[in-house]
Amino acid sequence: MKNRTLGQSSLSVAEIGLGCMGMSEFYGPSDDQQSLATLTRALDLGVNFFDSADTYGLGHNERLLGQFLKQGGVGRRRQVVVATKFGIVREAGKYERRIDNSPAYVRAACEASLQRLGVDEIDLYYCHRRQADVPIEDTVGAMSDLVHAGKVRQIGLSEISMTTLQRASKIHPIAAVQSEYSLWSREPENGLLAACAELGTTFVAYSPLGRAFLTGTVRSDSLAENDFRQFNPRFQGDAEIANQALVEKLRQFAQTRDVTNAQIALAWLLNKHPHVVPIPGTRQIRYLEQNVAASAITLTSEELATLDALFLPEHVTGTRYPEAGMVGVERD
Repeated sequence: MKNRTLGQSSLSVAEIGLGCMGMSEFYGPSDDQQSLATLTRALDLGVNFFDSADTYGLGHNERLLGQFLKQGGVGRRRQVVVATKFGIVREAGKYERRIDNSPAYVRAACEASLQRLGVDEIDLYYCHRRQADVPIEDTVGAMSDLVHAGKVRQIGLSEISMTTLQRASKIHPIAAVQSEYSLWSREPENGLLAACAELGTTFVAYSPLGRAFLTGTVRSDSLAENDFRQFNPRFQGDAEIANQALVEKLRQFAQTRDVTNAQIALAWLLNKHPHVVPIPGTRQIRYLEQNVAASAITLTSEELATLDALFLPEHVTGTRYPEAGMVGVERD
């Protein structure tokens, strides 16, 4: 597995990380032992960048990652780059949320995450969503204080605009910006990716496989009852039918290279941008191994252009979240 440097720090992360959210919530039933086995296999394959958040499973995901770290002792902790987030506040059993970026909440959330993870320091700590009425300078100032206190190594922001990134960077270096980015979610190309490159900030792409839709293996009628994709506009009705036609074209493209849809989608990100690190999520070792293999795929400029044209934003039907999921997402 090849590595990429996280921002302007000394942290080296695998160029394909692992999103851990689905091990706790949102994508149907999960099994902790299966998840722990997948985390172990990921590390064996050279994946050292694990992404969590305090809201995933209302703390369960951080505790699970903490259990994984504890199982491997001090040596494992030194190998793993732990990323987690604060800012989304939810009640048990509810998708609706509020956002809290206040300095007091930043400090309290960090202490709670440190305890659940069982670590002394978080490698990368993100503001998960932006609270519009709290100046970004105040939030990043509080995060900077955590760095100076030795509780956090690097800080990041999620789903923010180019303007917010520029303002935040004047307060403290931003090692990473995490936002949705994939063949069918191209919004970061409207300036945010360029701003990250200019500021030396790594762009961490979550849902790089379109919540598995781009793999061609998921349909709405096969989803579990508690799978939130049932409410995703791109998985519903006529939108799903239209989007399936795009995925079929991706399958035909992947066949010419004798690889999977997922591998092409990940290779597209890696080959387009040297400062992008995708973090596909999975609970299954076989999919993890397929995803990691994308690191070895080289796409020509012509192939990249073909994929770009196939998935132009106007070709994709439906918004990427229901309206409730857009709370705290900066859209400019």
